[in-house]
Amino acid sequence: MTTLLELDQLQLAYDTEQGPRVVVDALSLTLARGHIGSLLGPSGCGKTSVLRAIAGFEPLRHGHIRLDGTELSSPTASVAPQARRVGMMFQDYALFPHLDVTGNVSFGLRRLPKTQQRQRVRDMLELVGLGAQADSYPHELSGGQQQRVALARALAPAPELLLLDEPFSNLDADARERLAFELRDILKETGHTALLVTHDQAEAFAIADRVGVMRDGRLAQWNTPYNLHHHPADAGVADFIRREALAERRAAAYARGR
Repeated sequence: MTTLLELDQLQLAYDTEQGPRVVVDALSLTLARGHIGSLLGPSGCGKTSVLRAIAGFEPLRHGHIRLDGTELSSPTASVAPQARRVGMMFQDYALFPHLDVTGNVSFGLRRLPKTQQRQRVRDMLELVGLGAQADSYPHELSGGQQQRVALARALAPAPELLLLDEPFSNLDADARERLAFELRDILKETGHTALLVTHDQAEAFAIADRVGVMRDGRLAQWNTPYNLHHHPADAGVADFIRREALAERRAAAYARGR
């Protein structure tokens, strides 16, 4: 497998009255082409900031971001977000309420001839199982259907890398689990490389080939789900994995008992 995404010693910080507040520090990882990665951790650990930096929305204080060997970000230079060949699916889906499904999916295809736009939209809607909803509006769709429209729109311009910010957080537990497996199947079918952030261990382990456990702005471990379970890098990672697994079992037991 060849490396598609390389993050090299990233540091992200925000200016405050007390000086720079570092939110991500010394973070390095690589993601192979065709693989799905996940950054896992609690709110405030820096995982969404990493995603925004890859997309070009946050400047780097230190380090480098490279995609297929091309440098996208450094402290002294940055490729514009629209020129990065990176697609992003936001937590709230960010669908345009005044556009139907076809209009939403075709939004990033305006440079293509109309005939190619229509064919690409049809292909994407068939891929996500929404061919019959092409003329529907977002408010007429379920949460899961809106999530699929957002995925189709993100994939339509054929990005090299797809970024997903808590893609299932607005869905109930049953829908999250079902759509997590569906998302993995779609990405594997198309051969896309993707990186998602989540606080849900079950979600990360169901989807990702590589999972990164983040803690206080640092990457504690980047490995396969199996190795995170069986070969944690330190006691902190082991404790986090155990606590999350216990919480999931309790939640499942509660759901069965209702």
